[in-house]
Amino acid sequence: MGSPSRLVRADLTADALFPLVRATFDAIPETRTGPSTIPRGDALLSAFAMFSLKDPSLLAFDHRRRDPNDHFRTVYGITRVPSDTQMRDLLDPVDPAALRPAFRDVFRRLQRDHVLDTFGYLGGQYLISVDGTNYFATTSDGIHCPECLVKRNRVGVVTHYHQMLGAAIVHPDHKEVIPLAPEPIVNGDGHRKNDGERNATRRWLRAFRRDHPRLPVLLVEDDLAANAPHLRDVRAARAGYLITVQPGDHKFLFDALFADDAAGRTAILTTVDSDTGIVRHYRSHHGLSLNESNPDTRVSVLEYWEWSAVGDLQVFSWITDQPLTPDTVYDVMRGGRARWTIENETFNTLKNQGYQFEHNYGHGKKHLSVVLAVLMILAFLVDQAQQIGCPAFRAAWAACGTKRSLWDQIRAVFRLFAVTSMGAILRALADRSVCPPLVPHNTG
Repeated sequence: MGSPSRLVRADLTADALFPLVRATFDAIPETRTGPSTIPRGDALLSAFAMFSLKDPSLLAFDHRRRDPNDHFRTVYGITRVPSDTQMRDLLDPVDPAALRPAFRDVFRRLQRDHVLDTFGYLGGQYLISVDGTNYFATTSDGIHCPECLVKRNRVGVVTHYHQMLGAAIVHPDHKEVIPLAPEPIVNGDGHRKNDGERNATRRWLRAFRRDHPRLPVLLVEDDLAANAPHLRDVRAARAGYLITVQPGDHKFLFDALFADDAAGRTAILTTVDSDTGIVRHYRSHHGLSLNESNPDTRVSVLEYWEWSAVGDLQVFSWITDQPLTPDTVYDVMRGGRARWTIENETFNTLKNQGYQFEHNYGHGKKHLSVVLAVLMILAFLVDQAQQIGCPAFRAAWAACGTKRSLWDQIRAVFRLFAVTSMGAILRALADRSVCPPLVPHNTG
């Protein structure tokens, strides 16, 4: 079907997706027992709007709340916007797992509109890049919460920090990604024992399969995932795997590779790209034990060398359960290298392109920091859906030049002009002639 960024889908505009997100928020059971003047759905959607607008802090968003306009109602469907203190209080008790349906419902919209067709790979599977990342760290005693992870260095300095296990559907030919519901890596034992990426991945796999029981997927992961317990978890989740391995971390496996090669049991393929001059050399191995402790855990291994036209060399290796034949090794190699997409197009975007992923929006006494981080990733998913299927979004982005400039100008129009939808804002940025002249608010 071609690049997803060429698609045009009315259901993938912000104006179609915001009500969908609101519906999932409204479905979260209310746990407050006393009277409330602000519905929890309004509080959740207000935090989502803060990340949709890329406000750099809760304080900046609170100033916007006082602007003399009704854009939060007309653009986002928010009846009452809480103050920064009210937002913290309302969101702190929310279980982050309660936000998973929002990701699932946006994903189903993408699925229904055939966006996923363009992401199919290796026989119709979907590559899911999974990795952990830090999004907050401080040595200040006063800035932390019960879910902070804790580490102490050799001189006794204590650092509180947060991590998240992120996951996104990726494709070697696409810059867009489809973020899936993340899994928090949190301290669940009163600061006595930190959670870890391996446990978070196990939880994520189970939750993913509950949300998407029939989706054919192939996990692409880093070297830390190349262990027998994780491979058993992957098989239990009915998923495939394509995992980086390094000689220094898997001596037993690489000794077996050398023995295989010396005995002539290795399948070898070398190709030369006539257009670029790139030389590609593949060695495939089958049925090798992953390590000495797990001889019954058998894997296939793809080794890959690539020389550029000027002689620069790159070397990669992966374990996999995918067929390795002369017809498949090129695609397997590209799928394995797509693992970096979650770092380059997801974490880097969240940290460096206006989303302020590493900013401390608040900690609270329970889940506040995690809830806000999950809502930020949800806003990123909605932005990616617009980038794929909304021509007005792509036109406004092109007119503004960069994503940061786009976010800046969306905030400016949102604050200063009379608009009734996000679509109107985007069309105004792309071409002012396609909508009525913008009328400044009377701020006198």
